Amino acid sequence: MKTFPPLKALLCFDAAMRLNSFSLAADELNVTPGAVGQQIRNLEQWLGVALFTRQIRQVRPTPDGQAYWVQIKPALVKILDASHVLRDRHNNNVWLSMPPSLAAKWFARRMAGFLEGHPEVTLHLSSSITLTDFSSERVDLAIRHFDGHAPELDVELLHRDDAHVYCSPAYIEQIGLRTPADLRRATLLHNTLHPHWPQWLQRFAQIGDEEGRRISGIHFDQSLMAIEAARRHQGMVITSEWLTQEEVANGTLVEPFAQRLPLSKGYYLVQPRHSILRPTVRALKQWLVKQASQDAERL
Repeated sequence: MKTFPPLKALLCFDAAMRLNSFSLAADELNVTPGAVGQQIRNLEQWLGVALFTRQIRQVRPTPDGQAYWVQIKPALVKILDASHVLRDRHNNNVWLSMPPSLAAKWFARRMAGFLEGHPEVTLHLSSSITLTDFSSERVDLAIRHFDGHAPELDVELLHRDDAHVYCSPAYIEQIGLRTPADLRRATLLHNTLHPHWPQWLQRFAQIGDEEGRRISGIHFDQSLMAIEAARRHQGMVITSEWLTQEEVANGTLVEPFAQRLPLSKGYYLVQPRHSILRPTVRALKQWLVKQASQDAERL
Protein backbone atom coordinates (compact mmCIF):
# COMPACT_ATOMS: atom_id res chain seq x y z
CA MET A 1 0.00 0.00 0.00
CA LYS A 2 1.34 3.39 -0.96
CA THR A 3 1.77 5.87 1.87
CA PHE A 4 1.13 9.60 1.66
CA PRO A 5 3.97 12.09 2.01
CA PRO A 6 3.71 14.28 5.12
CA LEU A 7 0.74 16.53 4.25
CA LYS A 8 1.74 19.36 6.58
CA ALA A 9 5.12 19.42 4.88
CA LEU A 10 3.42 19.66 1.47
CA LEU A 11 1.59 22.80 2.58
CA CYS A 12 4.84 24.37 3.78
CA PHE A 13 6.56 23.42 0.53
CA ASP A 14 3.72 24.92 -1.55
CA ALA A 15 3.75 28.18 0.43
CA ALA A 16 7.56 28.46 0.15
CA MET A 17 7.39 27.93 -3.61
CA ARG A 18 4.55 30.40 -4.15
CA LEU A 19 6.15 33.10 -2.03
CA ASN A 20 9.76 32.29 -2.86
CA SER A 21 10.65 32.61 0.81
CA PHE A 22 10.61 30.47 3.95
CA SER A 23 9.97 33.59 6.04
CA LEU A 24 6.95 34.70 4.01
CA ALA A 25 5.64 31.13 4.01
CA ALA A 26 5.96 31.12 7.79
CA ASP A 27 3.98 34.38 8.03
CA GLU A 28 1.21 32.95 5.85
CA LEU A 29 1.03 29.71 7.86
CA ASN A 30 1.42 31.44 11.26
CA VAL A 31 4.50 29.40 12.21
CA THR A 32 8.21 30.19 12.53
CA PRO A 33 10.64 30.07 9.58
CA GLY A 34 12.44 27.30 11.43
CA ALA A 35 9.26 25.22 11.51
CA VAL A 36 8.83 25.69 7.75
CA GLY A 37 12.44 24.64 7.18
CA GLN A 38 11.98 21.53 9.34
CA GLN A 39 8.80 20.51 7.52
CA ILE A 40 10.52 20.87 4.15
CA ARG A 41 13.47 18.80 5.39
CA ASN A 42 10.97 16.11 6.44
CA LEU A 43 9.51 16.15 2.93
CA GLU A 44 12.99 15.98 1.37
CA GLN A 45 13.83 12.98 3.54
CA TRP A 46 10.58 11.26 2.54
CA LEU A 47 11.18 11.94 -1.17
CA GLY A 48 14.90 11.26 -1.04
CA VAL A 49 15.75 14.40 -3.05
CA ALA A 50 16.69 17.98 -2.27
CA LEU A 51 13.89 20.44 -3.03
CA PHE A 52 15.87 23.62 -2.26
CA THR A 53 19.47 24.74 -2.31
CA ARG A 54 20.20 26.67 0.86
CA GLN A 55 22.56 29.62 1.01
CA ILE A 56 23.04 32.39 3.54
CA ARG A 57 19.69 34.22 3.81
CA GLN A 58 18.54 32.69 0.53
CA VAL A 59 16.90 29.50 -0.69
CA ARG A 60 16.30 28.47 -4.28
CA PRO A 61 14.23 25.57 -5.61
CA THR A 62 16.18 22.79 -7.25
CA PRO A 63 15.09 21.48 -10.67
CA ASP A 64 13.53 18.51 -8.85
CA GLY A 65 11.75 20.87 -6.47
CA GLN A 66 10.39 23.02 -9.30
CA ALA A 67 9.19 20.01 -11.29
CA TYR A 68 7.59 18.41 -8.21
CA TRP A 69 5.71 21.62 -7.36
CA VAL A 70 4.35 21.93 -10.92
CA GLN A 71 2.97 18.38 -10.58
CA ILE A 72 1.36 18.69 -7.14
CA LYS A 73 0.08 22.28 -7.36
CA PRO A 74 -3.12 21.45 -9.34
CA ALA A 75 -4.01 18.76 -6.80
CA LEU A 76 -3.52 21.15 -3.88
CA VAL A 77 -5.69 23.76 -5.61
CA LYS A 78 -8.43 21.16 -6.16
CA ILE A 79 -8.30 20.15 -2.49
CA LEU A 80 -8.53 23.82 -1.48
CA ASP A 81 -11.43 24.54 -3.83
CA ALA A 82 -13.39 21.43 -2.87
CA SER A 83 -12.89 22.15 0.82
CA HIS A 84 -14.07 25.75 0.49
CA VAL A 85 -17.10 24.74 -1.60
CA LEU A 86 -18.16 22.17 1.00
CA ARG A 87 -17.49 24.49 3.95
CA ASP A 88 -19.26 27.42 2.34
CA ARG A 89 -22.20 25.55 0.81
CA HIS A 90 -24.60 27.11 3.29
CA ASN A 91 -22.49 30.16 4.02
CA ASN A 92 -24.02 33.56 3.22
CA ASN A 93 -20.70 35.40 3.45
CA VAL A 94 -19.35 36.89 0.22
CA TRP A 95 -15.81 38.24 -0.22
CA LEU A 96 -15.29 40.96 -2.84
CA SER A 97 -12.05 42.79 -3.71
CA MET A 98 -11.47 45.89 -5.85
CA PRO A 99 -9.12 48.89 -6.18
CA PRO A 100 -9.46 51.43 -3.32
CA SER A 101 -10.57 54.30 -5.57
CA LEU A 102 -13.31 52.21 -7.17
CA ALA A 103 -14.48 51.02 -3.75
CA ALA A 104 -14.72 54.59 -2.45
CA LYS A 105 -15.99 56.42 -5.53
CA TRP A 106 -18.23 53.87 -7.28
CA PHE A 107 -19.13 50.90 -5.10
CA ALA A 108 -19.67 52.58 -1.72
CA ARG A 109 -22.68 54.55 -2.98
CA ARG A 110 -24.29 51.40 -4.39
CA MET A 111 -23.58 48.62 -1.90
CA ALA A 112 -26.53 49.49 0.35
CA GLY A 113 -28.81 48.79 -2.60
CA PHE A 114 -27.39 45.29 -2.96
CA LEU A 115 -27.73 44.53 0.74
CA GLU A 116 -31.30 45.85 0.83
CA GLY A 117 -32.18 43.43 -1.96
CA HIS A 118 -30.23 40.57 -0.35
CA PRO A 119 -30.52 41.01 3.43
CA GLU A 120 -29.33 37.44 3.99
CA VAL A 121 -25.85 38.23 2.62
CA THR A 122 -22.91 39.28 4.77
CA LEU A 123 -20.56 41.22 2.49
CA HIS A 124 -16.81 41.44 3.11
CA LEU A 125 -15.17 44.17 1.03
CA SER A 126 -11.41 44.49 0.68
CA SER A 127 -9.61 47.16 -1.30
CA SER A 128 -6.07 46.85 -2.57
CA ILE A 129 -3.92 48.08 -5.44
CA THR A 130 -2.30 44.63 -5.71
CA LEU A 131 -3.84 41.87 -7.80
CA THR A 132 -5.93 39.34 -5.92
CA ASP A 133 -4.34 35.91 -5.52
CA PHE A 134 -7.34 33.59 -5.48
CA SER A 135 -5.13 30.63 -4.53
CA SER A 136 -4.09 32.14 -1.21
CA GLU A 137 -6.65 34.85 -0.37
CA ARG A 138 -10.24 34.42 0.71
CA VAL A 139 -11.90 36.22 -2.19
CA ASP A 140 -14.93 35.09 -4.23
CA LEU A 141 -14.97 37.89 -6.82
CA ALA A 142 -12.63 40.72 -7.70
CA ILE A 143 -12.83 43.78 -9.90
CA ARG A 144 -9.54 44.50 -11.67
CA HIS A 145 -8.47 47.43 -13.81
CA PHE A 146 -6.43 45.75 -16.55
CA ASP A 147 -6.48 44.63 -20.18
CA GLY A 148 -8.70 41.62 -19.52
CA HIS A 149 -6.07 39.05 -20.45
CA ALA A 150 -5.89 36.42 -17.69
CA PRO A 151 -6.10 32.82 -18.98
CA GLU A 152 -6.39 31.45 -15.44
CA LEU A 153 -9.53 33.49 -14.73
CA ASP A 154 -13.10 33.84 -15.93
CA VAL A 155 -13.27 37.48 -17.01
CA GLU A 156 -16.29 39.71 -17.69
CA LEU A 157 -15.97 43.31 -18.83
CA LEU A 158 -17.90 45.77 -16.67
CA HIS A 159 -16.68 49.05 -18.15
CA ARG A 160 -14.32 49.85 -21.03
CA ASP A 161 -12.23 52.72 -19.71
CA ASP A 162 -11.28 56.05 -21.30
CA ALA A 163 -9.10 58.78 -19.83
CA HIS A 164 -11.22 61.90 -19.18
CA VAL A 165 -9.98 65.32 -18.04
CA TYR A 166 -11.82 67.10 -15.20
CA CYS A 167 -11.50 70.23 -13.08
CA SER A 168 -13.71 72.47 -11.00
CA PRO A 169 -15.70 75.27 -12.68
CA ALA A 170 -13.78 77.80 -10.61
CA TYR A 171 -10.44 76.46 -11.88
CA ILE A 172 -11.50 77.05 -15.48
CA GLU A 173 -11.91 80.74 -14.74
CA GLN A 174 -8.85 80.85 -12.50
CA ILE A 175 -6.42 79.91 -15.29
CA GLY A 176 -8.49 81.11 -18.26
CA LEU A 177 -8.95 77.59 -19.65
CA ARG A 178 -10.41 77.60 -23.17
CA THR A 179 -8.49 75.06 -25.26
CA PRO A 180 -6.25 72.04 -24.53
CA ALA A 181 -3.22 74.22 -25.28
CA ASP A 182 -4.10 76.29 -22.19
CA LEU A 183 -3.06 73.34 -20.02
CA ARG A 184 0.44 74.80 -20.18
CA ARG A 185 -0.80 77.16 -17.44
CA ALA A 186 -2.45 74.42 -15.37
CA THR A 187 -1.36 72.18 -12.53
CA LEU A 188 -1.67 68.57 -13.67
CA LEU A 189 -2.85 66.07 -11.05
CA HIS A 190 -1.25 62.69 -11.81
CA ASN A 191 -2.38 59.34 -10.39
CA THR A 192 -0.99 55.82 -10.71
CA LEU A 193 -4.23 54.22 -11.95
CA HIS A 194 -4.45 56.63 -14.91
CA PRO A 195 -0.89 57.80 -15.72
CA HIS A 196 -2.00 59.10 -19.10
CA TRP A 197 -1.24 62.83 -19.08
CA PRO A 198 1.73 62.48 -21.52
CA GLN A 199 -0.38 60.65 -24.12
CA TRP A 200 -3.36 63.00 -23.71
CA LEU A 201 -1.20 66.12 -24.02
CA GLN A 202 0.63 64.77 -27.06
CA ARG A 203 -2.54 63.74 -28.86
CA PHE A 204 -4.89 66.61 -28.10
CA ALA A 205 -2.71 69.59 -27.15
CA GLN A 206 0.39 68.91 -29.28
CA ILE A 207 2.50 69.13 -26.13
CA GLY A 208 5.47 66.74 -26.26
CA ASP A 209 7.00 64.85 -23.36
CA GLU A 210 9.78 67.36 -22.67
CA GLU A 211 7.42 70.34 -22.60
CA GLY A 212 4.87 68.34 -20.63
CA ARG A 213 7.39 67.61 -17.89
CA ARG A 214 7.82 71.36 -17.40
CA ILE A 215 4.11 71.83 -16.62
CA SER A 216 3.42 72.08 -12.89
CA GLY A 217 2.17 68.82 -11.44
CA ILE A 218 1.30 66.88 -8.29
CA HIS A 219 1.55 63.08 -8.13
CA PHE A 220 -0.85 60.88 -6.11
CA ASP A 221 -0.81 57.14 -5.52
CA GLN A 222 -4.62 56.94 -5.43
CA SER A 223 -7.16 58.37 -7.86
CA LEU A 224 -9.57 59.47 -5.13
CA MET A 225 -6.92 61.84 -3.72
CA ALA A 226 -6.31 63.36 -7.15
CA ILE A 227 -10.07 63.74 -7.72
CA GLU A 228 -10.49 65.42 -4.35
CA ALA A 229 -7.65 67.83 -5.17
CA ALA A 230 -9.36 68.74 -8.45
CA ARG A 231 -12.65 69.25 -6.63
CA ARG A 232 -10.85 71.72 -4.36
CA HIS A 233 -9.61 73.79 -7.33
CA GLN A 234 -6.02 72.48 -7.12
CA GLY A 235 -5.63 71.50 -10.77
CA MET A 236 -6.69 69.21 -13.63
CA VAL A 237 -7.17 65.48 -13.09
CA ILE A 238 -7.18 62.74 -15.70
CA THR A 239 -9.20 59.71 -14.63
CA SER A 240 -12.11 57.40 -15.35
CA GLU A 241 -15.70 58.55 -15.71
CA TRP A 242 -16.63 55.74 -13.31
CA LEU A 243 -14.79 57.53 -10.52
CA THR A 244 -16.25 61.02 -11.00
CA GLN A 245 -19.98 60.36 -11.35
CA GLU A 246 -20.93 61.99 -8.04
CA GLU A 247 -18.81 65.10 -8.61
CA VAL A 248 -20.06 65.56 -12.17
CA ALA A 249 -23.67 65.08 -11.04
CA ASN A 250 -23.40 67.75 -8.32
CA GLY A 251 -21.38 70.13 -10.50
CA THR A 252 -18.20 70.22 -8.41
CA LEU A 253 -16.27 68.80 -11.36
CA VAL A 254 -16.81 69.41 -15.06
CA GLU A 255 -15.23 68.00 -18.20
CA PRO A 256 -13.96 71.07 -20.09
CA PHE A 257 -12.90 69.19 -23.22
CA ALA A 258 -14.67 66.64 -25.39
CA GLN A 259 -11.40 64.86 -26.15
CA ARG A 260 -11.06 61.50 -24.40
CA LEU A 261 -8.13 59.12 -24.65
CA PRO A 262 -9.17 55.52 -25.47
CA LEU A 263 -7.43 52.96 -23.25
CA SER A 264 -6.64 49.28 -23.65
CA LYS A 265 -7.73 48.69 -20.06
CA GLY A 266 -11.07 48.53 -18.34
CA TYR A 267 -12.81 47.36 -15.19
CA TYR A 268 -13.28 43.59 -15.31
CA LEU A 269 -15.10 41.25 -12.93
CA VAL A 270 -12.93 38.19 -12.40
CA GLN A 271 -13.08 34.83 -10.63
CA PRO A 272 -11.06 31.60 -10.83
CA ARG A 273 -11.72 29.82 -14.13
CA HIS A 274 -14.54 27.28 -13.97
CA SER A 275 -15.18 28.02 -10.28
CA ILE A 276 -18.59 27.05 -8.93
CA LEU A 277 -20.28 30.09 -7.42
CA ARG A 278 -22.45 29.82 -4.34
CA PRO A 279 -25.93 31.35 -4.74
CA THR A 280 -24.99 34.44 -2.74
CA VAL A 281 -21.83 35.00 -4.82
CA ARG A 282 -23.82 34.48 -8.01
CA ALA A 283 -26.34 37.07 -6.82
CA LEU A 284 -23.59 39.63 -6.21
CA LYS A 285 -22.03 38.94 -9.62
CA GLN A 286 -25.37 39.41 -11.40
CA TRP A 287 -26.00 42.62 -9.45
CA LEU A 288 -22.57 44.06 -10.34
CA VAL A 289 -23.09 43.29 -14.02
CA LYS A 290 -26.51 44.95 -13.90
CA GLN A 291 -25.11 48.05 -12.19
CA ALA A 292 -22.42 48.35 -14.84
CA SER A 293 -24.98 47.95 -17.61
CA GLN A 294 -27.18 50.68 -16.13
CA ASP A 295 -24.15 52.96 -15.88
CA ALA A 296 -23.36 52.35 -19.54
CA GLU A 297 -26.85 53.54 -20.47
CA ARG A 298 -26.50 56.73 -18.40
CA LEU A 299 -22.96 57.73 -19.32
